[in-house]
This record gives sequence, C-alpha cells and structure tokens, in this order.
Amino acid sequence: MTDKALVKDAMRVLKETSRTFYIPITFLGTNLKLAVGTAYLCMRALDEIEDNEKVDNAVKNDILQKIKTLFQYPFNEAAYFEALGSEKDKMPEVTLRMKDWIEVCPEGARPYVFRACEEMAGGMGKWALKNFEVKTREDLDEYTYYVAGLVGRLLSELWEWDTGLVTDHELAIGYGRGLQAVNILRNEEEDLDERGVSFVPDGWTRKELFAYADEQLAYGDAYIESVRSNKKVYMFAKLPHVLAHKTLKVMKDGREKMTRAEVEQTVEEVKAEADE
Repeated sequence: MTDKALVKDAMRVLKETSRTFYIPITFLGTNLKLAVGTAYLCMRALDEIEDNEKVDNAVKNDILQKIKTLFQYPFNEAAYFEALGSEKDKMPEVTLRMKDWIEVCPEGARPYVFRACEEMAGGMGKWALKNFEVKTREDLDEYTYYVAGLVGRLLSELWEWDTGLVTDHELAIGYGRGLQAVNILRNEEEDLDERGVSFVPDGWTRKELFAYADEQLAYGDAYIESVRSNKKVYMFAKLPHVLAHKTLKVMKDGREKMTRAEVEQTVEEVKAEADE
C-alpha cells in the first residue's frame, strides 16, 4: 500500500472506530490531522486490548507490559505480534495494524506519541492486573489519567510541536479526565454487567461521580479558553467537550444519553462555528 493509500485507509479506520472523534480531527491542519489521528489509532489499539472481555486480566497485563517496550522507530511488528501471542485472533483491525498507524504518523510527532503510548500501555496493564478495582479518589485520578488524562497532555505537546501554542499540561490532563468521567457515568451499568468492573470509588454514589465530572470539565473549560487563539485547535478541543457537557446534563436530568438527533445538532452547530 502506498503512503497516500495508507493515509486514506487510516482515516477510514479512524472514522469507523470513532465518528465523534473523527469529525473534530477534520478541523485540524494536515500535520496535526495525521499526528492526532494516528495517535488516536495507536491508543485505541491499546484500549481494545485492555477492554477485551475474552482475555484474562493477568494476560492483558503481560501483553501490555511487553508492548510498552516496543514504542520506538522502526516499530518491531514481529515482536508486537509475539507479545499478542495466542490472543492475536481475538483482536480487532485497529489493534492488529499498529505498525501502519506508526508509519502514517509524521516523523516529528512520533517521539511524543511513543512516549504517551508507552505510558498508557504500562498504566493500562497495571490496572488490568488490579482487576480495575477503583477504591479511592486517588485510584480514580490515576486510572483516568492513564486512559484519558495523558491523552490531553499529548495533545498539548502536539499543539506546541506543530503550531508553537503553549498550554498548561495540568489543564490538559483535566480536559482528558473530564471526557473520561462522563464516559464512566454513561457506561457505569454496562461496565458492571458486561465486564464485572466498577470505576466508582468505595462509598461514592452518582452524586459524587457527577461532582467529579463537573470538577474535571471545569479544567476542560479553562483549557479550551487557553487554546482559543488557534481556531483549528480550539474547534478540535471544543466538540468532544461540548458533547461531554451536554451528556452530563442529560444524565443529571435522568436520561441515559443524548439522542442521535441531539448529537448531530451539536456537531452541526460546532461545524458551523468552524466555518465562520
């Protein structure tokens, strides 16, 4: 597959994997579009290992700790598949094509993406070994950092790499945590029923979870204001954050999630702002 064809195919997989994330990526310039898009695919590849219900948690940790050591260039695909071992056949396309995503990633962005993926793989493995048992607020902060907060930090590093835009990394981490906190609230029952896991600290109710999400989304509000000077970055960061705010309000009102029509309307409103 030629580079051009590989880029096009990476965008196809990105769109199929997460349409709501694909849309804001289209707001970015070419370099950032490729860097952020392939970073998402690499991290989604890891996430699919962590979430796989057919793989034992101890095995997940073993796989992820082995993969953690592979984030360098050139990427050793043979060692990657060896790490997946007999679980390879249980993995989706996005996980099996890690080498392709790395090839598409702009060379200058790779060190940032590699460092984030290395940290994520290690953290996800650690939490798999702990059977995702969140007991305290500190546990919740750590888990949400590994699966989302460090993504916010990576985005900040990529903004500075490509545009020179300098942002507060703590706000960026809060931005990522806010999106994840809303996901935890939205998927609380499903996680418990289908995976047998709960990301709710001992003694917490939905009330405390809502407060936690509000707290993290407030960091996200400040983060988005801090990137307003770069319209493309601002629009990218804004869409998922607005959707998270609206989803949280819907759940506070007693509904499970936004309707498809509400999501589509929100997307169109943000896209219209991007076109102004």
